[in-house]
Amino acid sequence: MVKKFFIFLWEIIQTVLIAFLIVLPIRYFIFQPFLVQGHSMEPNFHQGDYLLVDELSFRFREPRRGEVIVFKYPPRPQLRYIKRIIGLPGDEVVIKNGLVLINGKILDESKYLPPNTKTEGYVEIKLKENEYFVLGDNRGASSDSRFWGPLRKENIVGRVFFRAWPVSALAKIEAPTY
Repeated sequence: MVKKFFIFLWEIIQTVLIAFLIVLPIRYFIFQPFLVQGHSMEPNFHQGDYLLVDELSFRFREPRRGEVIVFKYPPRPQLRYIKRIIGLPGDEVVIKNGLVLINGKILDESKYLPPNTKTEGYVEIKLKENEYFVLGDNRGASSDSRFWGPLRKENIVGRVFFRAWPVSALAKIEAPTY
């Protein structure tokens, strides 16, 4: 009787260990959950949205314009922010008169922003190697590259690829094409 109990207990311990050996690497090296806090990405992402972040893609390819990313906030790296990549390394980003210009051309943001969205502020910057310019979709309520400068690649945690909550908004997240 005691022997059967210990065999049963050993099987449970083995099952739990195997589960940890499978789940932990996935959780810490491939996918990471992210809970949206704040309103800086509305109307596309809302307070309380539960997102899955792909941490693997950027090890094999460079981030792309329009992708929504989670990153370590440069002034306080212990915080995680969510923003959209607007400018890539080597780009000249200019924000003036409510418009975003990339390399002298107006950026078409109609696929993810409401019509007549204005981007306040004045910025003129040439991005260096491994620098990205990020903006929140809710331009009036976003702390982004307009205020604290370019985002270094090493601060990027990963790209948002799936919204898991709320169920009514369940969706794979795709970057717009320009």
